[in-house]
Amino acid sequence: MPADSLAKAGATPSAPPAGNAYRPHDLIGTDIDLYLRQQQSKSLLRFITCGSVDDGKSTLIGRLLYDSKMIFEDQLAALEADSKRHGTQGQGIDFALLVDGLAAEREQGITIDVAYRFFSTDKRKLIVADTPGHEQYTRNMVTGASTADLAVILIDARKGVLTQTRRHSFLVHLLGIRHIVLAINKMDLVGFDEARFEAILADYRAFATEIGITHFTAIPVSGLGGDNIASQSARMDWYRGPSLIHHLETVPVDADALARQPFRMPVQWVNRPHSDFRGFAGQIAQGEVRPGDEMRLVPSGRTSRVRRIVTMDGDLPLAQAGQSVTLCLADEVDCARGEWLTSADAPAEAADQFEASLVWMAGESLVPGRAYWLKLGTRTIAARIAAPKYEIDVNTLTHAAARTLALNSIGVVEITTEAPIPFEAYAQNRALGGFVLIDRITNATLAAGMIHFALRRASNVHWQAIEISREAHAAQKGQSPRLLWFTGLSGSGKSTIANLVEKKLHALGRHSFLLDGDNIRHGLNKDLGFTEADRIENIRRIGEVARLMTDAGLIVLTAFISPFRAERDMIRERMPAGEFVEIFVDTPLEVAESRDVKGLYKKARAGALRNFTGIDSPYEPPLCPEIRIDTMAMTPETAAQIIVDYLAAGQSLFE
Repeated sequence: MPADSLAKAGATPSAPPAGNAYRPHDLIGTDIDLYLRQQQSKSLLRFITCGSVDDGKSTLIGRLLYDSKMIFEDQLAALEADSKRHGTQGQGIDFALLVDGLAAEREQGITIDVAYRFFSTDKRKLIVADTPGHEQYTRNMVTGASTADLAVILIDARKGVLTQTRRHSFLVHLLGIRHIVLAINKMDLVGFDEARFEAILADYRAFATEIGITHFTAIPVSGLGGDNIASQSARMDWYRGPSLIHHLETVPVDADALARQPFRMPVQWVNRPHSDFRGFAGQIAQGEVRPGDEMRLVPSGRTSRVRRIVTMDGDLPLAQAGQSVTLCLADEVDCARGEWLTSADAPAEAADQFEASLVWMAGESLVPGRAYWLKLGTRTIAARIAAPKYEIDVNTLTHAAARTLALNSIGVVEITTEAPIPFEAYAQNRALGGFVLIDRITNATLAAGMIHFALRRASNVHWQAIEISREAHAAQKGQSPRLLWFTGLSGSGKSTIANLVEKKLHALGRHSFLLDGDNIRHGLNKDLGFTEADRIENIRRIGEVARLMTDAGLIVLTAFISPFRAERDMIRERMPAGEFVEIFVDTPLEVAESRDVKGLYKKARAGALRNFTGIDSPYEPPLCPEIRIDTMAMTPETAAQIIVDYLAAGQSLFE
């Protein structure tokens, strides 16, 4: 490959390794201590292989393992057994057997997930993540890339740049991988043609420039033949760049730069083995720390100084990125799992509203407004995702309007967390800028996200302290505030029973207010429809209004279908313990439909009313409500009295 072509590709011409006078593993029989010291001092490179289906990822990995002569012990035993069966024992491990083993794993479906393999060369330890090429398993590729320092993007020389090549390149760049190898594979099937290599390189370079990839190393290879894998190929004498293994051995590891960054460590747990010891344990994400260093806890803002760095092997004078340690501080400060210890002179920020890129990895689509768990570092917190600002088309790079994100979609969204969390832009700090979204019901991982920046309104809006507390408001009224949350199908009797309960409370001199679903939609929620997203926003607004009313010391009654369990649970979590009372008005669908006082079921059955609960939109009944009202077994009057009695019995309602 001409030098000017290498420069255009972003690669630097480099001679292949000259070879060593000895190989380190030869020391095993002569100087085992020196061998072990050399092994311990080796740097570690994590990388992924990705690309379209059948681009030759497994063959390439097999060749890397074979040429490095360092493979898994279980693989070695199995391959040696195969050698015996083939009558080749003593002749070494055959490359074809190794590739056959990897292919067998693919046939068993293993590589629909990420397959990790460890191997080593004379100069470096390596972990490769073999990620699947199918589009429907993009989420698995994202998983493998999330911890990688380098990506090997394969292209079949016969096919050129494909949609999945673009998708994986975009994701690699989005996930912050700055070392990229473009391995144009199967050069043997195009006659090792330099012109074909140059054409693919030009096509890829144009796309890479558009998405912001400014540097990559292009290597023409044949995984099957081993060309340009461990050494330069005589069959491609026009190429003067490094072999793949040489490049993997010499590329700078990002971990080396982490030690030079400001100190960051997420608190995994607070360690108190005995009364006179208190330490904060975690793995250092970046930077280094010494006894005496000033620390700031984020988001609490408390400061202290490092007194000791404790490990199982004793105290350390210095700890760096990647080490797991327990830090003892000079002052007694409150700190819990999820906070970050950061350099006092360069602390991380904290905010509760962000713009972020989101890679949606679940079969069920994003529901704007729904509460999800957001996990960043060791902190898990409730978060809401607004409707996407736009979705990105990886082929054209255009920004398309979108109401949601589906499987494998990539979009930009705004996120609000229930409390401020420590963060940094993902481009600056992957540990403090990367997060995952988790379903609150199933605990399934739904998406991977990368924070861009905190929204300006997050720092411009501050909480105003008010001197009259919610306790003072409640004491003035002589009652304990409650939120009575009536839920059930349309026509179940929620509004009827809630109205009777409020009449009884009023007669008893209690201060209450009833929020009814239909009435609220005449004003506060007049702009909302009945889509799933609008229903969620409807409940969110009602929950906030109801919470403010309980702050005023009122007993609040809400009569809403509120069909989704996640939203009801979200309201419960926003309330002080014991103040949220879920009342399930349990009426069978056929009974509720037979009543049909408002004629809504008839419209829904006729197709004139879309997204109607119980017909074409689901209702998720409460699993453990405080009160269950069986309308088939009692009158509304009896139900109302049961609810009032529940409040009076042991609830400190009438204080």
